[in-house]
Amino acid sequence: MSTSALMERIPSKWPRPVWHAPWKNYRVISGHLGWVRSIAFDPSNTWFCTGSADRTIKIWDVGSGRLRLTLTGHIEQIRGLAVSKHHTYMFSAGDDKQVKCWDLEQNKVIRSYHGHLSGVYCLALHPTIDILLTGGRDSVCRVWDIRSKMQIHALSGHDNTVCSVFTRPTDPQVVTGSHDSTIKFWDLRYGKTMVTLTNHKKSVRAMAQHPKENCFASASADNIKKFSLPKGEFLHNMLSQQKTIINAMAVNEEGVMATAGDNGSLWFWDWRSGHNFQQAQTIVQPGSLDSEAGIYALSYDVTGTRLVTCEADKTIKMWKEDENATPETHPLNYKPPKELRRF
Repeated sequence: MSTSALMERIPSKWPRPVWHAPWKNYRVISGHLGWVRSIAFDPSNTWFCTGSADRTIKIWDVGSGRLRLTLTGHIEQIRGLAVSKHHTYMFSAGDDKQVKCWDLEQNKVIRSYHGHLSGVYCLALHPTIDILLTGGRDSVCRVWDIRSKMQIHALSGHDNTVCSVFTRPTDPQVVTGSHDSTIKFWDLRYGKTMVTLTNHKKSVRAMAQHPKENCFASASADNIKKFSLPKGEFLHNMLSQQKTIINAMAVNEEGVMATAGDNGSLWFWDWRSGHNFQQAQTIVQPGSLDSEAGIYALSYDVTGTRLVTCEADKTIKMWKEDENATPETHPLNYKPPKELRRF
């Protein structure tokens, strides 16, 4: 039997994508005076915070989009934000090498974590223990005890900036992506690398953990790839290529993954099949240059029904599914992959 006859039959096994409604921009929020670089939602889903190149952190109301508060203290742009689920704390990190803990009852900095030798690019809070992870241009991911401000580990092994990190309750508890194009899984007890994934050929600037399944996706200018956890087996590439630097990505419980590019492209994917069902383009605000159509960060709210993007035209844009769309008005235009070796 010829291999071509075999090849023809396999694609039918590829999972058929679930239909998702297209997303649309329903609100544009202005207020920052510089690029908006980072975002985090409060666990109660009533507010979210954004960090900007204007050196401020702003807190916005989720429902109305109104500004609640502006916090100052960083002296360079703010690239990482996280809000604790267990305390009234917010954490921020930026190009000024500073990592700060804000008490949201007093709206001021109560702790700083010193140790990074250059800009801090990403930040994550462990889901179950009181530790904070920060990755930076010094190629190290640092593990901090939130209360004592002690550095528990300096996770070193990357050869270049650590620009993305996420954390999990079980091993590997820390996963980092770097400009050296690798992804590393870390053993948090010993501070050592468990696994290094070398599937990408370019910087891994963004990663997204699936909220329910044991897998994650990572994005680089060469491709978006999906891997299993805890082992890190390569599952498949996404079925089309967003030819740009991808700065941010997120996936909700419905299996809608959003990826955002330097060129202002916002693409939506069906998680299971890797099918790209929508390619949106952000519109720069009047008075901005077209070159300012870049998205630097994005996040779903706690319910996964709103998506917020942080952009180079100094705005924050809110997106939601189009309630009027149906599978008839927006049919699935899907072809299973022919060439399975790439997947």
